[in-house]
Amino acid sequence: MKLKIGNIPVKDVVLGSQDSFENGVLTINKQAAVDYLMELDDHITSLDIVIAHPGDDTRIVPVIETIEPRYRVDGRTLFPGVTDEIVPAGDGELKALKGCCVTVVGGTWGSFGDGVIDMGGEGAKHTYWSKLINICLVGETDEEFERYEQQKMNHALRWAGHRFAEYLGKIAKSVAAESFEEFEFEPVTDRAKKNNNLPNVVLVMQPQSQMEALGYNDLWYGWDMNKYLPTFVSPTEVLDGAMISGSFMPASSKWSTYEMQNFPTIKELFEEDGKSLNFIGVIMSMLNVALDQKERAAVMVRNMALNLGADYAIVTEEGYGNPDADYVRCQVILEDAGIPVVGISNECTGRDGFSQPLVTLDSKMNALVSSGNVSELTDLPACATVIGCLEAMNRDGMSGSWGYDEILGKSARDDGSIIMEDNNWFCGDHISGFSVKTMIEF
Repeated sequence: MKLKIGNIPVKDVVLGSQDSFENGVLTINKQAAVDYLMELDDHITSLDIVIAHPGDDTRIVPVIETIEPRYRVDGRTLFPGVTDEIVPAGDGELKALKGCCVTVVGGTWGSFGDGVIDMGGEGAKHTYWSKLINICLVGETDEEFERYEQQKMNHALRWAGHRFAEYLGKIAKSVAAESFEEFEFEPVTDRAKKNNNLPNVVLVMQPQSQMEALGYNDLWYGWDMNKYLPTFVSPTEVLDGAMISGSFMPASSKWSTYEMQNFPTIKELFEEDGKSLNFIGVIMSMLNVALDQKERAAVMVRNMALNLGADYAIVTEEGYGNPDADYVRCQVILEDAGIPVVGISNECTGRDGFSQPLVTLDSKMNALVSSGNVSELTDLPACATVIGCLEAMNRDGMSGSWGYDEILGKSARDDGSIIMEDNNWFCGDHISGFSVKTMIEF
C-alpha cells in the first residue's frame, strides 16, 4: 500500500467573503461554512469560527478535538464510515494543509475528556497545538441528555469538526503541493532484499475503547473499538483517516484525530524502514475493561507478533489508569514470547512525583518511555482572550481541573488565571510522539 501526502503550507488563515487559497493564505467564508455544517446536523444550535494564531495571548477551553484539513485527490471521504460511506483507506494521494488545524471547542459545556490550549506565554510550551494556526469551530448543541454529564459524547460537534476539515481541504484542492511525503508499506511476505537481514519491528497500538456504552470510544472505519479485536493493519491506514479520536479519556492522554493523521512514531518507523529495521506493520489492539477481555487481547497480540516474525515490538497506549493493565500485560506476554518491547506512555506519579507511575508494573518492563506526569501542577496568569468558556474548568468535571479545593481554590479563578494539573492540557502528553518533554535525574 502506498500513500502519498502532498503538503501545502498555510501561512495564515483569515475570514472573508469567499473561500479561497492564495499565496499561502486560506480565506474562509464563515457564513457559508457555518450554514453548510449546520445543515448536516440538526442537533447543532449555533456555530462560530474563530482564528487563533501562535503567540496570541489566547486560551482555548474546552477543547474537544483537533483535525488536520485534507483533501483526497480521488474524491474518497477523508474519514471512512464517519463522514461518508466505508471505503478503503491507506493508499492513494492526499493533499494536507500544514501549519493549521481544526480545533473543536465547546461554546459553554465541557467534559472529562476536554482540555486547554494556550496559544502564547508560558502555557504555550505544554502542547503542540500552540505551534499551529487553530481554526476554532465553537459550537452549541441541543444534546440536553448529556449536558450535565461529566462524560459527554459530543457527537454533533466532533462530527462537525471532521466535516469542516474536509470542507477546508476542498478549498485548496487545485493548489499544487510544495512537498510530498510518501509511505509505502510493502507486503510483509514480499519485502525488498535489503530488509532481509534487519530486525523485524512491529508497532502495537492500544487506542481508547474502555466505554461499554457506544459513542465515546475511538472509531476504526466508523466501528466502535469497544467491539473490536486485535487486528493486523497497514500503518498507512492510520495516517489516512481510518481511525478517529473518541471523547473518553483524560485530556492530556488522548490521541486526537490530528495526531492519528500524523502519528510521529509511525513516521519515524517508516523513516528507519530498510535502514536500521524492517517495519512489519501495526497490530491494532484495544483497551477494554474486563480481565478476560484484556487477556484475550494480549494473547491475540502475542500470536500475531509471533506469526509476523517480530523480533522487537513497540507498545503504546492511549491513556492511563485502567488501560495500564492492558499496556503492562501486553508487554509482559510479548517479553515472555521472546520479543523485547519498548513501551511508550505517560504516567501518573502524583503532584509530588512520588506515586507509582502506572497502576500496575512488572520487572520485565525494562525499556519504558515516559511522555510526562499528568499530575504536575501548572499555575498560569489570565489570557487577554478566551475562546470557549473558562467556567467549564470549574463546573464540568474536566480531567485535571476542579470546582473547589480547600488549599488551591478553584481551577479557573475570577481574575481569569488558572491552576490545574497537566492532565488538562489537550493531548498535552502527546503519546503519539509529538511530546517535547524530557526527564532529569537528580
